[in-house]
Amino acid sequence: MSNVVLTSKSRMNAGKDPFVSHICQASQPVIYSVHGPSPSTTKFDPATLKESHSSTIDYVISATAG
Repeated sequence: MSNVVLTSKSRMNAGKDPFVSHICQASQPVIYSVHGPSPSTTKFDPATLKESHSSTIDYVISATAG
């Protein structure tokens, strides 16, 4: 087994809108929410969303493509 190269630490306030994630080494928290048709496929009531932000899957897709 090779040596550990990177350990990433983060914390997230899941269950609230918007989600706020504090990621290791980031100077600002990352804001997540839902947008477009996403609220209909999640537990969020679209009428209660405060504002629209990128969702977690948007970040996963961007990281995979990048």
